[in-house]
Amino acid sequence: MTVYQWLCLFSVPALILMIVKYMLNQIKQNRKDTEAVKLGLQALLRSQMISDYNKYSEKGFAPVYARDNFENCWKQYHSLGANGVMDDLHEKFLDLPTEAPNK
Repeated sequence: MTVYQWLCLFSVPALILMIVKYMLNQIKQNRKDTEAVKLGLQALLRSQMISDYNKYSEKGFAPVYARDNFENCWKQYHSLGANGVMDDLHEKFLDLPTEAPNK
């Protein structure tokens, strides 16, 4: 065999193996990054909902636009695979009246 044939015999499979290994590492890293972004987004949504609940429960009512915003945050939170921690707060928020109590 010539040197060229030996190089082709060993180099091409090694090169293909290196490329596959690199691609698998990239896929693994992308999964980790995606999970980190998902968890971060869940934390931000949870923080926003807690903040909104505290703000409007102190006022004693939640206007329709605030309810819509809270509901949207809650739906997105759950679509990210949330574990139901916010369900109780969601129910309490929806129980708030939509108009200010007359004083």
